[in-house]
Amino acid sequence: MLYLVSGGAGFIGSNICDALIERGDTVVCLDNFTTGKRENIQHLLSNPQFKLIEGDIRDLDTCLQACEGVQAVSHQAAWGSVPRSIEMPLEYEEVNIRGTLNMMEAARRQGVQRFVYASSSSVYGDSPTLPKKEGQEGQVLSPYALTKKVDEEYGRLYHNLYGLHTVGLRYFNVFGRRQDPDSYYAAVIPRFVKALLSKQAPTIHGDGEQSRDFTYIDNVIQANLKAMQAPEAACGSAYNIAYGGQVTVNELYFTLCRLLHIELPPEYGSDRPGDIRHSNADVSAAQYAFGYEPKSSFECGIERAVSWYKELLS
Repeated sequence: MLYLVSGGAGFIGSNICDALIERGDTVVCLDNFTTGKRENIQHLLSNPQFKLIEGDIRDLDTCLQACEGVQAVSHQAAWGSVPRSIEMPLEYEEVNIRGTLNMMEAARRQGVQRFVYASSSSVYGDSPTLPKKEGQEGQVLSPYALTKKVDEEYGRLYHNLYGLHTVGLRYFNVFGRRQDPDSYYAAVIPRFVKALLSKQAPTIHGDGEQSRDFTYIDNVIQANLKAMQAPEAACGSAYNIAYGGQVTVNELYFTLCRLLHIELPPEYGSDRPGDIRHSNADVSAAQYAFGYEPKSSFECGIERAVSWYKELLS
């Protein structure tokens, strides 16, 4: 099959490109390299099964070109980071909402059969319910979360109104190889690892007892591949994609210290606005809908991630 991966040079997108190529599919990668990196796809550029389109999802004509002849879309292009969205809400509206709408509309016009898109656990907002379960969302706490909530509504509408087979994937704190440690808005794991390898104590926001369902990248790849083949009854909805665990930021920090053989007390700072206090996913809906079965635990994934970062940053 011919797949389009938007944001295909990014952390998650490039890993999906690899998985599709490895199983024999042909891939079109659409990326404007705002957050994606050429080095993530450098090894694919000479592969005849891979094509790169350098362009922006905010441009409908570019999206139409990218979707031409494509059977399925894996839409990963987006701006992440809750803190940055609080600083730049207009930009998040343009990229995460209008850009996603452009991609869905282009897919519809070009006769794409399946549209799998990235959503986020942030849509649960201030809901105190654990584990997080689809249909039990609270009020969103950031512009980023709101953009993902709107994307899910468009996914539902495009399925119901136009017959586009959409499947949303609510990622829970994805980590692993190729997650950028150098961005000012880097996710917690690469940020902690980079600081510790430099013998610096990273800042933990709040008391460190906030918890996350850290999800290794291989689980997310599996979810995307299975969602591409999900039965039509699964379409029009969004599903939790996680391992189903709960790890505090303090536990994460001291796990990283142990794996890196470093003894360094953390520094604590103020709470971050927009942050969810606790996050733990019920993944049974995805298991039932399209056979999602996460294989990589936090413990297994964090060891692999640390090894990758040690090689990258050494």
